[in-house]
Amino acid sequence: MLYAGPLILGFILGFILGSRIKFNTDSGLNFTIGSYIVIFIAALVAAYLIGPFPYYTDSPFASGFVATIVGIFVGKIILGRDIKEKKENDKEENISK
Repeated sequence: MLYAGPLILGFILGFILGSRIKFNTDSGLNFTIGSYIVIFIAALVAAYLIGPFPYYTDSPFASGFVATIVGIFVGKIILGRDIKEKKENDKEENISK
């Protein structure tokens, strides 16, 4: 049986966290597509090792944890700010000065 509670709450929490992720060009961190793939695979391994919530038998993964990771990626894609947007905003500010 599939339990929707952990999935929904995990996704909402992840979406909120993902929307807050912003790139900082001063830090020198560059996350490529490969970085996100490695993070997602590591999260799946962690979800498998955590196991399902007690008495949940829908999958061998911690479904709330997987939903949170998916929510982080979706929130970053939809609402996260990109470096390009920041550079464009900086250029507009410099032109207006």
